[in-house]
Amino acid sequence: MPVNYSIHQILETHWGFKQFRPQQEEIIQSVLNGKDTLALLPTGGGKSICFQVPSLATDGLCLVISPLIALMQDQVQNLKSRGIKALMIHSAMSKREIDITLDNAAYGDYKFLYLSPERLETELFQARLKKMNINSVAIDEAHCISQWGYDFRPSYLNIAALKEELKDVPFIALTATATPEVVIDIQEKLLFKKPNIIQKSFLRSNLSYVVRRTENQVSSMLKVIDGARGSGIVYTTTRKRTKEIAHLLQQHGLKADFYHAGLSSEERQTKQHSWIHNKTQIIVATNAFGMGIDKADVRFVIHVDLPSSLEAYFQEAGRAGRDEKKSYAVLLLSPSMTENLKQKTEAEFPEIDFIKKCYLCLSNYYQIPIHGGLNQVFDFDIKDFSTRYKLNVASCYRALHFIEKEGMISLSENFFTPSKIYILLTKQDFYTFQVANKIYDHFLKTLLRTYGGLMESYVSIDENELAKNLKSTKSKVIEILMRLKKLEVIDYQPKGTLPKISYTKSRVEQLKIGKQHYRERKDIAFKQVEAVIYYAENQNICRSNKLLYYFGENATRTCGVCDVCLAKKKTEGNINTEELELGVIEKLKNGPKKVDELLQKSKHPKELAQLLNFLTETGKLKFDGLFYSLK
Repeated sequence: MPVNYSIHQILETHWGFKQFRPQQEEIIQSVLNGKDTLALLPTGGGKSICFQVPSLATDGLCLVISPLIALMQDQVQNLKSRGIKALMIHSAMSKREIDITLDNAAYGDYKFLYLSPERLETELFQARLKKMNINSVAIDEAHCISQWGYDFRPSYLNIAALKEELKDVPFIALTATATPEVVIDIQEKLLFKKPNIIQKSFLRSNLSYVVRRTENQVSSMLKVIDGARGSGIVYTTTRKRTKEIAHLLQQHGLKADFYHAGLSSEERQTKQHSWIHNKTQIIVATNAFGMGIDKADVRFVIHVDLPSSLEAYFQEAGRAGRDEKKSYAVLLLSPSMTENLKQKTEAEFPEIDFIKKCYLCLSNYYQIPIHGGLNQVFDFDIKDFSTRYKLNVASCYRALHFIEKEGMISLSENFFTPSKIYILLTKQDFYTFQVANKIYDHFLKTLLRTYGGLMESYVSIDENELAKNLKSTKSKVIEILMRLKKLEVIDYQPKGTLPKISYTKSRVEQLKIGKQHYRERKDIAFKQVEAVIYYAENQNICRSNKLLYYFGENATRTCGVCDVCLAKKKTEGNINTEELELGVIEKLKNGPKKVDELLQKSKHPKELAQLLNFLTETGKLKFDGLFYSLK
């Protein structure tokens, strides 16, 4: 890739930093050298800069594939605030809006186009792709492409087809969490020319991982907050509990607020801004909170529910202490939590016949004919849908989520879409209309003064702001906008709050779900749950090391600051067998050793001899009668 600008100059101009974080520059240079690259950086490692800087340093547009609308919105808004031109396409947009956005990506001087993987196969996108000057393809949350990943999405498999069209364009896959088998799977699924992983250690030495068993979560939570001080996040799994816990914290005199995906865009931004600027101390949230939010001084992250995977936990816990200062990741484990997680996971897999029934009902609900519906987008009111077909709401949602995982539909969470306007006329025709229709002249001039770029693309507007500038009322403004829409002067899209459903594949007569495939999906989910429960309940192995082992990284020593390590320190005369094991492995890395070589200078030779026998019996070491060696 021909480089036009200094990457350090770009970093300082747009982000105000004079140097890159660890591994960022290596990843950027790899992309600029045209190499397919897997960037494995923990939460807070600065993944976005790794694809944004190389795109800005070269001619052309970076195609960014991302699974979450909220995450795309945050990143596009962030880029625009830095003076960088960026676009996005998501399921809540009309066909006309998508068409204009793709035109701007093909012919405008934009640097980034964000879109979901479902959009890659659409005719609209395929037709414009050939006209785009793509300099790189970034795949965010790349673990979604692996069936072994904690959030597998079949639509991510569509990305590999881009390789044929963009043969010389480097692909950069980014994720904060991937086990060794997921790392291999990502590169295979994306057809990397050569394996190329650039990874930062998962070790967070400033972060104290704690599991606290408690029957009174509120009391324990208050103790953690009081001890940690500063800003923090409390994670729970339901929207209802975010409100309840925030209210409880407020009653104890704490500045707390709640956050979830069902809030409007304005509400989310207001709550985020207040928390980021420390006006709110604690945000109680579902896992919808945190992605794309750069706040370094988070002192604690508390979980009051077990997450569904260690990947999710590591990502959420890792939002604490990004400034490298002492911070805490605390899991408050109440007696019923492990059983609740198992039941919740079981519920995520409704009976196959019920899933098929929901698919049929959905097609009838929108009157989609067989072989029809492809890429059509609908507002979705799950309560109305469930009531009409006499389905349990929660079961219905889980069935639709399963169908989404099968790649048949795309289901967005509740999210707010602001009102938008696009002027349909050319400049000359627009001027002619103004002259011929004096009744609209003042309104249109005020509209143009208030909002720029209305002839280039859809622009978000606020009817209240427009009414204030016109010295009118919101209802009157909406009335005029609707009239102008009817006259085909503008396309006006009123704001919406309902989730969306789109058909990513044409409707089939009967949904096919193989029993073997169903079982495999369920087995993977329960293996992830077992890993979470093992992490929570095992009190003998350093918490930090458990996470490192899970992600395929060897630990050289215990962290010394998690609850397990601290408990061992407090127990006088306690022998830390994990420390003994790590010491043995470290010595054997340099080659086989005799028994006396391993036992010499040991403070606990008897216990070490027992440990060597145990490690040999369990297959971790080999012993040939004279030498011990790594297996």
